[in-house]
Amino acid sequence: MTRCVLAAAADASPRRALLLAGGGMRVAWQAGALIALEEAGLRFQHFDGASGGTFNLSMLLSGLTPQEMAQRWRALDLKAFVSLLPFEDYLRTDWPALGDADGLRQKIFPALGIDFAALRACEGLSATYNLCNFTRKTLEVVEHTQLDADLHVAAVSLAGFLPSVPHGQCLYTDAVWIKDTNLWEAVKRGCEELWPLWCIGNSPAYHDGLFHQYVHMIEMSANGALFEELDRIRELNARIEAGDSPYGQRQPVRLHVIKSPQALPLDPDFYLGRVRPESLIALGYQAARTYLEARTDQGLPLTPEITTMTDSAPGLGFRETMSGPFTLGVTDPKIGASTPDAPTLAMHAAVYIPDLAHFLQDPAHPGGLSGTIDFAPLGMGIQAHHGVFKLFSPTEAPDTNYMLYELAFEQGGQAYYLAGHKVVRQDPGFDLWTDTTTLYTQLHKGADDQGEVIGAGVLSLGALDLIKLLGTMEVPNASAAQRLEALASFGKFFLGELWETYAKHVR
Repeated sequence: MTRCVLAAAADASPRRALLLAGGGMRVAWQAGALIALEEAGLRFQHFDGASGGTFNLSMLLSGLTPQEMAQRWRALDLKAFVSLLPFEDYLRTDWPALGDADGLRQKIFPALGIDFAALRACEGLSATYNLCNFTRKTLEVVEHTQLDADLHVAAVSLAGFLPSVPHGQCLYTDAVWIKDTNLWEAVKRGCEELWPLWCIGNSPAYHDGLFHQYVHMIEMSANGALFEELDRIRELNARIEAGDSPYGQRQPVRLHVIKSPQALPLDPDFYLGRVRPESLIALGYQAARTYLEARTDQGLPLTPEITTMTDSAPGLGFRETMSGPFTLGVTDPKIGASTPDAPTLAMHAAVYIPDLAHFLQDPAHPGGLSGTIDFAPLGMGIQAHHGVFKLFSPTEAPDTNYMLYELAFEQGGQAYYLAGHKVVRQDPGFDLWTDTTTLYTQLHKGADDQGEVIGAGVLSLGALDLIKLLGTMEVPNASAAQRLEALASFGKFFLGELWETYAKHVR
């Protein structure tokens, strides 16, 4: 018997459904959202997966926690998604697809912890997978108790990229052209709250190029099918309010959509490492936290605007490692750093800025931060599930700016928050290098920097680490020319801010 950590009691009220929509490999984003939902205490009686969202559904039903799911996405070799056909197939003029599913079966499923026997044995919930029965040109819903590897492959076999999958007397493919999430199936099962995790883009921008327009076709199909379901739910809610509830709801169906405010980077950027899984996971966590903090009991209006996003824009990502002496039981970073035999704490940070132009214009210059922490007294390789990064954030002192690095993590069932800042100040002596590579750090017990300080120290960035940092910079959502322009803009901004900070002293 397998249990899902997000499953609710059968008699819990309201009856909730978690709907894991598709989005290609980018559905790693959903793992971060699931961490936030688990932390908020949300539990569900019905689960549904479509297209890429089925990976996360299968991980949940295999018994993984959202934190374990995130860890597996971070460790996943994305190259395993691509598996080529036998060479002779490419000599034909009528290829069955660009590749085959061997990589999914032999590498992706095991690496993600998908155990088909375990997920079929998962109890205490209902769960459904959406497939396209290509033979009949219909949507087919498969109960998790009936799922096997062939049907799972079919659920993610997007036309053109993977071949159709024979099963029984029919051929099956990805259902995204019909439906990318199945609200109505949850409604028919009596659910009163629907929680889709939505990865498909919905911005007004129309891009040139064959690949982008293929993506636009998916966006139109997925969003269009969703909006048709909203119409049906509005009609049903009118019946419920009039006293006619054909599926047993005791109140009108409410909708809570968790989505990125900006269209997520497309799979090629993820596959090529221009955006890292830890960054997507951190974005998913932040999107869910933002929605949860603002949500109302009434949920969202049943209108097409629920999935509206801003267009993707050139962003920036880089990785940075800082380490130094750190002592538990002290609150002052300098004292913690000078304590004899203080153990070393290392922060391996991944910074992600979704929209570089907006970042440069915002006075707070906020970005996302994720990464791992090595600290022997607590553990090595501790994974942070979200964080905060701000570059040249103003302070109350006009001659001082902060660079903020903050990571939230859990270890041994306890929540911790590692908060560090670099001080860039106009002070005597040209100590630019020290200012921009020295992180004064405190460890808080709890989920934010308001918790009790239980340790402190000073971390630093060495010259070799800085060289490595520069080598990790990547620009997603951009052409080659845009990538060069974005890197130049960020470099000019970074050096320009430092120059302005020190200009008075230099002059």
